[in-house]
Amino acid sequence: MEQQATLNSIQKGVWDGSLPLQIRLAPSESRIYDQTDPYLIASPRISYLPSLLPRLRAFFSSFLINPDSHPHDGWFSFEGVPLKWHLPLGLLYDLYAGAEPASKAMNDPDDTDWDLDNPDSVLPWRLTVHFSDWPDEELVRLDADGMVMNDAFINSVKEADFLRNGTAKGIMSLSKEDSSGLWKSVQNVDLASFQRISNILLPPPNQPFRNIPIRIFLPLPPDSGSPALKVVQSPIPPFIPPSSMATSQLSLSRSSAAPQPQTMGTTLHSLLPNLFPSRRTPVLAKPVLHGAAVPMSAPIEEVVRCSAYGDGWLYVVIRMMG
Repeated sequence: MEQQATLNSIQKGVWDGSLPLQIRLAPSESRIYDQTDPYLIASPRISYLPSLLPRLRAFFSSFLINPDSHPHDGWFSFEGVPLKWHLPLGLLYDLYAGAEPASKAMNDPDDTDWDLDNPDSVLPWRLTVHFSDWPDEELVRLDADGMVMNDAFINSVKEADFLRNGTAKGIMSLSKEDSSGLWKSVQNVDLASFQRISNILLPPPNQPFRNIPIRIFLPLPPDSGSPALKVVQSPIPPFIPPSSMATSQLSLSRSSAAPQPQTMGTTLHSLLPNLFPSRRTPVLAKPVLHGAAVPMSAPIEEVVRCSAYGDGWLYVVIRMMG
């Protein structure tokens, strides 16, 4: 009971997290070039950038060279890089902003001092919004009704559901009201509604996941000749398979040896042994989730239950140390 209360408290903290944004209209689309005032907003980390497009289109309407553009024509970039609209805002920030992840010794990452007038300040996160020249080779176009965004979210939920349960019957059998309500709860940052529907999909606490829905993002150097991001994904069980356990552990009698829970450290060592040679201590890199460094000892299933994004996935960003 106490453990569940702790997980609920962490989940509330995740959903309460927000990022200050300073969004400017692309100078090439403005009647006054780069003199347009920026739009300032604190946006939830679990939200998606397209949700801001209607208000941004209205805010910049009098400055647009092309007055016929629509909110769904909008897309965002950071330092010239188009941002994937299907990824949550918090993940995009952890990937691109270069901010130092929070730890126990630091303040809350959302309370970090920030300076509007200092371009080198990590916060607010400075983005550019465009309403023309859609980058078709990098981004799928949005639609006026928001169905493209909705479908992308639900498909991601289905993938996570299949990994957790070994079947996607849970999400497929949701009522139409609950299926649309899950997406609306994320859009509205309504944790209570989200938990009610999400609990239908999640295995109960006494029933382990089949596999962990986790994606690991590895930023690559600009001169690597590869895409800017590499995503690592593989089925990870919530308990360490016997073949992966040390010989000394295997020598224990079956009656006395309890299954060893998979931790963040054992997961990363399994998927990225060169970056994480130790299961207990980050030596070359560290895992970052929701702007914070994740303890290597954290049980991975518990991390998913309290810290997954709205689509059910654990999106971990790897940050090199030193």
